[in-house]
Amino acid sequence: MARTNRVNRSDTRLDSPKGLRSFVPRFESRDRFGRFTESIARGMGTPWFLFGLTVFVIVWMIYNTAAPEGLRFDSAAIGFTALTLILSLQASYAAPLILLAQNRQDDRDRVQIEQDRQRSERNLNDTEYLAREVVALRLAMRDMASKDFIRSELRTLLAELDERDGSRETAD
Repeated sequence: MARTNRVNRSDTRLDSPKGLRSFVPRFESRDRFGRFTESIARGMGTPWFLFGLTVFVIVWMIYNTAAPEGLRFDSAAIGFTALTLILSLQASYAAPLILLAQNRQDDRDRVQIEQDRQRSERNLNDTEYLAREVVALRLAMRDMASKDFIRSELRTLLAELDERDGSRETAD
């Protein structure tokens, strides 16, 4: 029983009003149908599809014009009605499938743009942090002794030690 409640809760969508039931059949995987529509749209957008469709139409028209009267199934006299119906049916299914594929691509683009925005924000934060660290290091370097200062101090100390050693030797 808990399993069915969990399934029912996951089936409810937050972007649709409560109590509104969808009359569209639920697919096992919406992504599978989306991939199917994208493959159809990709196939229809190729030169090979256009070439194949052109060959199909030419063969249809030649056959229904040149074949014996008894073997023809579409008449050229009435404007190839069956061919027009087939092409209209193909177009009426192609348009929504192409729109579905475009919607999926738009969704992917939105996700990609959001990820790029987040990545850019992280990069900006990292760059600002590194800039602050460089400034802090520069400020710390000003407080630190330079090589020349350290060398002069060491020379002074060596001179003092030499003087002490010299004064001890003369006292002995």
